[in-house]
Amino acid sequence: MKGIQLDLISEDKLDGMTSMEKVRLILDEVRNGKILVLEKGLTPNEQTKLIELTMTEIAPDDFAGIEIESYPVKQNDSFFSKLLGKNTMKTRLTVIGPAAQLKTIKKDRDLISALVSP
Repeated sequence: MKGIQLDLISEDKLDGMTSMEKVRLILDEVRNGKILVLEKGLTPNEQTKLIELTMTEIAPDDFAGIEIESYPVKQNDSFFSKLLGKNTMKTRLTVIGPAAQLKTIKKDRDLISALVSP
């Protein structure tokens, strides 16, 4: 069967992994041509590690790198959170895929539009 594989990874699965396990899982799956949708985005440190590791594995004619897009981080600025001094950050959905197959067309705070090619 020909096509593009799209894997949706739950927040529960990601929460049970270390940062390095997440990065390795993502990079291995994307190298195999899969497009991943993470229910919970990566932390800034995890994104940095993913990009660093990706850069070391780029090879012409083999692996062109990754394309990664996330919704902007949503901040809880409710009256009670301000009153209690709690500034909670909520990560949001992230799409990651091979740079040769996934191209972001449009991104804003509510929509990520991407073109996927075989």
